[in-house]
Amino acid sequence: MFDQLREEIACIHQRDPAARSRIEILTCYPGLHAILIHRAAHGLWTRGWYWAGRFLSHIGRLLTGIEIHPGAQIGRRVFIDHGFGVVIGETAEIGDDCTIYQGVTLGGTRLYKGEKRHPTLEEGVVVGAGAQILGGFTVGAHARIGSNAVVIKPVPAGATAVGNPARIILPQDHSAKKSPQPAQAGNAAPADTHDAAAATVAAQNTEIPCVTDWSAQPLQALLQRGQAADNASGDASGNDEFAPYGVGRSDDDPLVKVLHELINHTAQQDARIHRLCQAMEDLGQRIENGQRPLDAERLNRMVE
Repeated sequence: MFDQLREEIACIHQRDPAARSRIEILTCYPGLHAILIHRAAHGLWTRGWYWAGRFLSHIGRLLTGIEIHPGAQIGRRVFIDHGFGVVIGETAEIGDDCTIYQGVTLGGTRLYKGEKRHPTLEEGVVVGAGAQILGGFTVGAHARIGSNAVVIKPVPAGATAVGNPARIILPQDHSAKKSPQPAQAGNAAPADTHDAAAATVAAQNTEIPCVTDWSAQPLQALLQRGQAADNASGDASGNDEFAPYGVGRSDDDPLVKVLHELINHTAQQDARIHRLCQAMEDLGQRIENGQRPLDAERLNRMVE
């Protein structure tokens, strides 16, 4: 028992940079307290003392804000960081060396008694803050669940799940993104979607003065600054380290990709609006000089 307690304290001291001493971990970490209370409650549950085990787990929830059903199976060196709002269901199984952040739910989607309703986490799994893992499937060893992800299907070992519903990113997908893309002869493609709007605007009109304050040129500068920031963050980290709070590298974040697409679309539309304004100004000058005004067909050709 004391050997296992020393293991729990040592793993927290290793994984949490805020931990300064073992006394602090033993007295001030609710995740450790919840695990210790659960082990006692689980012992009562397995011996058939169901009410006593459930009542002890209820006391643990009141003290720590972490709800663990006494029927759940938790391995060694499991670290629940912060932990407030964590819910672990009756048939959940958590392997050794797993890390769970606050607001995580290991829940079920079925209401039938006597069946496997909650997920199984194999060893070394990291579950980011606010993630929901729902169902009686398995999350493979050393997998990563992103912040606020909603996982409703199995996750292979070593993979990463992000988004709602969760999208599975396999390890080979990360290596493919790192490999350089071959450039076509005489025409180099943009490095990623950050440069898409800049490339489109440059192909249409390199120097586009705009009638608005937020023209394509400021948008190009914004995209270039974002690209430089992404490159700098990638160089600083040196690897694709998993970010349990969802604020690390955003290459695989669906929301970030949508925002980039909106910025690209805005830049393209702004360039087209400016060309339309130029065509209208040219039409007005032709009328003032007594020239034949542009018809609709010629105006469309100028805009395109």
